[in-house]
Amino acid sequence: MTPTPFCYLLLLAYLGCSTLMADDVLIIDDRRSGELASVLGGTWRVVTDGVMGGVSSAQLAPDTVDSKACLRLRGDVRLENNGGFIQAALDVQHTVAADASAYDGVLLEVYGNDQQYNLHLRTGDVWLPWQSYRATFQAPARWQTLRLPFSAFTGYRIEKQLDLERLERIGVVAIGRAFGADLCIASLALYRDTH
Repeated sequence: MTPTPFCYLLLLAYLGCSTLMADDVLIIDDRRSGELASVLGGTWRVVTDGVMGGVSSAQLAPDTVDSKACLRLRGDVRLENNGGFIQAALDVQHTVAADASAYDGVLLEVYGNDQQYNLHLRTGDVWLPWQSYRATFQAPARWQTLRLPFSAFTGYRIEKQLDLERLERIGVVAIGRAFGADLCIASLALYRDTH
C-alpha cells in the first residue's frame, strides 16, 4: 500500500515525535472517493438550523482547492428564528471509528476563510439535537492540519462525560454568529500520541 499525501502531512504535523506509525492514525476520510462517501464508510451530509426553524443555508460538495481534493461546506449562517448553524456531518457508528477509545484526538486538514469553526462529536449518550461535545478551531485561508485532542472537547448541554467507545457522528460546524462560511476538508482522522 502506498502512503497517501495525508500520511506525510500527519508526520510533519506531529510535533515532538520523531516517528509516526500507521497504527497511530485511523483515517476516516481523505477524499479519495471524490464523492460524499468517506473512505472508512458513511456518507457526508449537510445539516442546517432548518431542523429547528432557522433560515441558514448551506451546500456541501466535493471540490478541489489549491490542487487538493476536499469536501467544501459553504453557506450563510443566520440567526433569525433562533437559528445559527450549518454543518457537514458524518455518521461513524457503523465503522471502526465508533470506538475511538484507543486514540487521543482528531486530526483535521482544512482550508477556510479566516473564520472560527467547531468540531462536534455525538455519542450514544447524546439524545437531544442541540447536545454535543465541542472543540473550536480557526481555519485560515491556507491548508492547515489541526490536532484537536479529545481533552479539548467540552459537553454542550449534556452532563455526561465524553464516551469515546460510543462515537456516532462527527460534525464540522459553522455556528453561533451570522457569517458566510466557506470551509474545505481534505482529511479527517483519529490520532494516537506515541510519547
